[in-house]
Amino acid sequence: MPDQLTFDNPVERHAHIKPHASWQPLPGLDAELDPRADHGEETYRGLGRLPGRKALITGGDSGIGAAVAIAFAREGADVALSYLPEEQVDADAIAALVRAEGRTAVLLPGDIREREVCRRIVAEAVEGLGGLDILVNNAAHQVYHQSFDELDEEDLDRTFKTNLYAMNWITRDALPHLGPGSTIINSTSVQGYNPSPMIINYASTKFAINGFTKALAHDLAPRGIRVNAVAPGPVWTPLQVTDGQPSEKLDGFGESSWLGRTSQPVEQAPAYVFLASPESSFIVGEVINVNGGANVP
Repeated sequence: MPDQLTFDNPVERHAHIKPHASWQPLPGLDAELDPRADHGEETYRGLGRLPGRKALITGGDSGIGAAVAIAFAREGADVALSYLPEEQVDADAIAALVRAEGRTAVLLPGDIREREVCRRIVAEAVEGLGGLDILVNNAAHQVYHQSFDELDEEDLDRTFKTNLYAMNWITRDALPHLGPGSTIINSTSVQGYNPSPMIINYASTKFAINGFTKALAHDLAPRGIRVNAVAPGPVWTPLQVTDGQPSEKLDGFGESSWLGRTSQPVEQAPAYVFLASPESSFIVGEVINVNGGANVP
C-alpha cells in the first residue's frame, strides 16, 4: 500500500474509495462511514519532523483532524484531541493509534460552542501534554440548505459558534502558553474562495477564517508565533454524510476536481505537518490550498 512518499499517479491514488449516497445523524462517525476513509492508519509514514512537540487539535477524532493527529504522532508529537462527547468511539480509535507510536494522547470531550468548554480544553491540554506549541483549529459544522430562505437561525448560530467563535476563544486561551517557535494552523476551505449557495453560512465562516488567519499572523509574527491555514477541497469525511451535502450529490462526490476524485483525509495531513514544522519557518499568514485543482487565489 503506497504511503505519502510513494511516486504514483495522483489520479489513481485512493480512487478505489468511491463515495456514494448515505446519511448519518449529526455529528456523524468515521466508525460508520461507508466507504471507510483513509486517515493514514496504514499509509502515513513519519520522518521525525515534530520531535517533542505538543499539539491541540480541535475536531481531532475524525476526518482531517484524525489524519493530522496520526501524522503528528508519527512525526514525534504528543497530541490532545478535542471532540464532541457523541464522537467518543472515533476519539478512542485515534488515541489508540497515537499511543501505539509511543506518544501521549489527551482526550478532551466537550462542545466548543460553550465558552467555558474552550477554556477547559486548553487548560487540560496544557496540563496533559506538559505545555503547548501547536494549535490546530480544525473543528467545523456544515449543513446544507436548498436556498437562503431555508437557512434557520439555529443552524446559523451553530455554524458561526463552532467555526468562528470557538476558533477565536481557543486561540485566545492558548496564546499565553505559546512561545516563540509555536504555530497556529486554521482549517479553512475552498468554500472560502468559491462558495456554494447551499452552504452559504459555512462558506461565510471560511471567508472569515481566511481574514482571521492573515490578521492574526501579522499580529503574532513579532512574537515568533506563526499563523497559517490549510484550505481543503472535497474530502471524504462524516461532515459530508450528516447533511453537509444532499445525499444524492454524494454519488461521485469530488469527481469535479481536476484529479477527478475526492481526497482522503491522509492527503490533507502533510500540509499541516509542513506548517507545524521548522521547514516552513518563513511562511506566515498563508493559505495552502489542498483541493485537487480549483481556480482560487
